[in-house]
Amino acid sequence: MAISIDKHMELYQHALELRSQRANVLANNIANADTPGYKARDIDFQQMLRQRLGEGSDLVSVQTSDANHFSTVSQADTITGLKFRNPINPAIDGNTVDAQQEKTEFVRNTMEYQAAFEFLNGKVKSLMSAIRGD
Repeated sequence: MAISIDKHMELYQHALELRSQRANVLANNIANADTPGYKARDIDFQQMLRQRLGEGSDLVSVQTSDANHFSTVSQADTITGLKFRNPINPAIDGNTVDAQQEKTEFVRNTMEYQAAFEFLNGKVKSLMSAIRGD
């Protein structure tokens, strides 16, 4: 039974893509820490990874229904599965960004991205070794 290289790498490919998207969302939260009314958002990584691997999803797509709706949004707003974070201590101005929490999540996400990259790199090296017959 042969397994395609794509299938072999699929988990790591999706994990890296989602970690990259999550870094963008977290950076957007940090950049808007002082923006009145800004609502912190995040990606449910596990849910999104299951969806990408074809294990089902409860997400729905959103489309504009009127010419007056915004047709352009920031890159972070285009990510499917983006959710609002439950605020711990929302500011009086309505901002729900906890800068310390966002920075912690950003660092954690960066470390998890690096780990996924290292696993993928190890898989590639293993495949190359098998192809060369080492």
